[in-house]
Amino acid sequence: MKLPNTDELSRRNFIKSLALSTFGLSVGMNPLWGDEAPPEMAGGMAQAVIYIYLSGGISHVDSFDPKSNAEVMGETEILTSKVDNMTFGNNFVELAKEAESLALIRSLSTNQGAHEEGNYFMHTSYRKRATIQHPSLGAWVHKMSGKHHPSLPPSVHIGGGASAGRGFFPSVYQPLVVGNPNDGLANSKIRHTNSTEFAQRRKLAQAFDEDFHKVHKSKSMDAYVDVYEAALKLMKSRDLQAFNLGAEPGNVRAAYGGGFGQGLMLARRLVEHGVRFVEVQMGGWDTHADHFDRFESQATLLDRTLATLLRDLKSRGLLESTLVVVATEFGRTPTINGNSGRDHYPRAFSGLMAGGGIKGGTVYGKTDKRGENVIENKVDVTDFNATIAHALGIDPTKVTYSSTGRPFRIANKGVPIKALFS
Repeated sequence: MKLPNTDELSRRNFIKSLALSTFGLSVGMNPLWGDEAPPEMAGGMAQAVIYIYLSGGISHVDSFDPKSNAEVMGETEILTSKVDNMTFGNNFVELAKEAESLALIRSLSTNQGAHEEGNYFMHTSYRKRATIQHPSLGAWVHKMSGKHHPSLPPSVHIGGGASAGRGFFPSVYQPLVVGNPNDGLANSKIRHTNSTEFAQRRKLAQAFDEDFHKVHKSKSMDAYVDVYEAALKLMKSRDLQAFNLGAEPGNVRAAYGGGFGQGLMLARRLVEHGVRFVEVQMGGWDTHADHFDRFESQATLLDRTLATLLRDLKSRGLLESTLVVVATEFGRTPTINGNSGRDHYPRAFSGLMAGGGIKGGTVYGKTDKRGENVIENKVDVTDFNATIAHALGIDPTKVTYSSTGRPFRIANKGVPIKALFS
């Protein structure tokens, strides 16, 4: 953030800018990052989640559930792997090499066929309503797991698009948003002054504030002070380096590539430093027209970068403790439309999981010969999200109440897919 040359932006506004624009917080919130972590639950091997969201709806038959039907497949061919029955669309060459680490869920199904509603349901496990905003998975993980790091946020969202955010939870549970992973954490450095002068200004401001706080005592005012203190703590923390992609060796950055790949590399750095939940969004999957050319470009990028992430996590000994999830709001029609495209298809679609206690080399669920209907082990979106919770050791049956006293759970009434775990 650029400061005026006349230094009109006060210490107060500077740190407020950091707290508001960086953390998405508002005055009247709880202390930053919430409560300490509760005792770990048994059953969860994952310490962190990298949640890759393919916004727009990736075609299941061209990716993780290809069919031996030329009419359905069009230009896409079937690619085999070392794992029996684990096949991929031909654009996923690198990912197929990692088949022994993957679990493909081929039987997802939903009744939400529009982007906004499907995206909302996938992130919250609840259908969109005008009367309430439900918390997203990242906010739920923060709420149920507590604070795992003294200065870094528990939940970070990287890239374009938007999930449901904190929903009805207090502002403290809003995920930190990083737009461009190459920019690091915006507004986190003191500029146009030195640390000594900054400390002097802060001390002077505190002296002026003291009388004001004596007169205006309130929880909102106390929370406002907490925001400032937490922002300062993060600004001074060495763990800000977690957001610095420039610290990565050139060969590692090259392996991930630009754009979306840099987002995945940042996600790896964040979980390595103790962030609990990181979402990385990749758009461009809404292929109503010119599907095959557009899909090839998207899939090739996803294939290379996701395989790089998995190999990187393995080499660092992090894959066993990090659950990698690939999700999308729905699939796409097995029937190719008149514009050489595929339309929305909520009835059947696929997801992927790896690491975090997931049993690699697993294919769960089945669709029919055209990929139109689930015929074995149907998985609701809520079951998918309950599986993520279970991997983290979070009890998906635990009830949390909204401010109006209504009961909610991290995955609604979903049941974890126990067959996916080792």
